[in-house]
Amino acid sequence: MTERHLDGLDPHLPIGQRPEPEVLVEPDKEALAAAAGVRLLTAVAKAVSERRVAHVALTGGSMGSAILAAAGAASVIGGDGIDWTQVHVWWGDERYLPAGDPERNDTQNGTALLDTLLAEGRLRPEHVHRVAGPDASSDAEASAAAYGAAIRADGAGLFDIVLLGMGPDAHVASLFPHHPAQRITDAIAVAVHDSPKPPPTRVSLTFECLERSREVWFLVAGADKADAVCRALTPDADRWDVPAAGVRGLVATRWLLDRAAAQDLR
Repeated sequence: MTERHLDGLDPHLPIGQRPEPEVLVEPDKEALAAAAGVRLLTAVAKAVSERRVAHVALTGGSMGSAILAAAGAASVIGGDGIDWTQVHVWWGDERYLPAGDPERNDTQNGTALLDTLLAEGRLRPEHVHRVAGPDASSDAEASAAAYGAAIRADGAGLFDIVLLGMGPDAHVASLFPHHPAQRITDAIAVAVHDSPKPPPTRVSLTFECLERSREVWFLVAGADKADAVCRALTPDADRWDVPAAGVRGLVATRWLLDRAAAQDLR
């Protein structure tokens, strides 16, 4: 990324010197999505107001899309006050599938909110930074290289907000426990092969890129994630074993949980 809007923040600050995570618990998945959707609108509006641009990395899955749908509903009801023409949208990872495939994160997020913003002319198409699939690139490595180049060319120095889901194995984006893609330290994005979760080929931001984030929000629902939440929030957890423990924002890290996902926390 370019070095604009760093505001004195050091993107290389060790994780142990970053602010401690904040845990926020909602009663259930629906309440979590609604609260996080409103929170997202507020954070994006604040970033645009303060820095005249907002760079947001979205997440896929049912929770990622539920939050965008909730944000869209809140926007319709109360108005969001956001100049969406100044918002850039990225993704923490993407499945290496053709454009429009229903399993792609950008397709799901589009249905939830982005397609509406684009159709209304509020969000600029050139600000929606999609990862190329096999219909538009020679292989996942080429897609990762192009995506990294786009971040360097159009980035803001830091992501303002990065949304991350987490699997029961504590993976984030497409960085899985004990997977060699974790070891990449000299790239922004990496091709991921033999993913333990289908589809097997993906493109993911690396830890090196994710650590350049003002705020990181983990969005986690379900009792099947409770153990992983505990492990990720354990001091000195090793990201090789618990990838979610390896991402923390420079300004804030928020774990937005439903009660089931938080049930093992003390």
